Amino acid sequence: MAADKSKRFVPVPGLGTGTVAIAYVCIDYLQHVRPTWHDRLMPALWAVLVLATVFRLIFYRHWAKELPAALPFLGSVVFLLLAFLFEALSVRFVTAVLGLDWHRSADPLPDTGQWLLLALNEMLPEALVSLLRAHIITLHHYLVIFVMLGFSVTFGSIKAPGLGFASRYIFTMAVGRLLRTFTFIATILPSPRPWCALVRYRIPNYPHPWAQKYYEPYTSDSDAISRLLQLDSAYAEAKVYPVEFVPDWGKMSFLANMLRPNVGEGSTWYQLLKRASGGCNDLMYSGHMLVAVLTAMAWTEAYGGWTSAILWIFVLHSAQREIRERHHYSVDCIVAIYVGILLWRATGFIWSAKDTSKARRAAKFDEVRTRLTQSAKDSDIDQIRKILEEVETAGQDKETLSKKAVILFGSCVVLFTFTCVVLALTLTTDG
Repeated sequence: MAADKSKRFVPVPGLGTGTVAIAYVCIDYLQHVRPTWHDRLMPALWAVLVLATVFRLIFYRHWAKELPAALPFLGSVVFLLLAFLFEALSVRFVTAVLGLDWHRSADPLPDTGQWLLLALNEMLPEALVSLLRAHIITLHHYLVIFVMLGFSVTFGSIKAPGLGFASRYIFTMAVGRLLRTFTFIATILPSPRPWCALVRYRIPNYPHPWAQKYYEPYTSDSDAISRLLQLDSAYAEAKVYPVEFVPDWGKMSFLANMLRPNVGEGSTWYQLLKRASGGCNDLMYSGHMLVAVLTAMAWTEAYGGWTSAILWIFVLHSAQREIRERHHYSVDCIVAIYVGILLWRATGFIWSAKDTSKARRAAKFDEVRTRLTQSAKDSDIDQIRKILEEVETAGQDKETLSKKAVILFGSCVVLFTFTCVVLALTLTTDG
């Protein structure tokens, strides 16, 4: 037992992966202040990271632990893609349902967080204000940090299986996106950027028939609202508007009632969603902040060290910049922070940094306690030794894969994972 413990690798928090992650963020920021340095250092950093990871993958010894986590990982990826699809449909709906005229006239909500930041601009030194405004870290960087943390399992920096860690992160993200969608679709809030819909969308000027009947007649007339409360039924006659345009999308034509396309916005519903490039209402809560918080939570649990503190400082910096640049209201960032923390805490059953081998040995010991006691009474040394070996084995992971199976499985995992990483980073390069 003592010999096994001495050979067991114990990661050193704050070194290795943590230093590389912070270095990546700093080097990438050089593109804003020293573009020449950035152009030289960033390719070199990526080359070193890729070569080191490939080398470690060749000698990775925990593929047997990765195999049971493969299906949950694939399931989490599919779940996240479906969550993104539902979110994209809902984003288009909440933007289009009230029409462009509403977006032109709707004033942004009063946000005390924005007021506070504007007041601090007048009070703080100009250098500090410039630092707060700087685009130090974006969505792209948080995803890179997550990828670094996941692949650091090959260096022994986090507990295997790495696919289990990735499954937890992706599953938690999917749940967070669904909760976010249910939240912003429930109550439509005006954008902090009133010009957004006019620039991005070609939706009709007038409201959707649902809004024509259930919203528009009761927006400003207090007597109408009072009578609506008494009758609990939509009684007012709706204004007459043009008939809604319905494109021929085949079996998906039913989505037109939700997405409200205009002529020339694309021949398919998928092209319509791609053109949107984000919503133009306030989407409670911030998706960018959810990614930031989940990355910080994952890093804190799996790796820890002084780099966790820096990462949480980055999260706060991102939050104030989301508010400062009016991508979100303050409440969106605050809610995203505590939702992200609670969601990560709730999904520990998928993967945890805690060592479960002791718990498995304790459970096995309780199971064989009666047999062990009887063997001791019978002075059966061989049986006692056999039972104790069962207890010790219960705390170990079984290595049952053949060498060929390891090579095949590892190659598939690496190829699929690298493909997902490249697609994710490519699609988020603009932040």
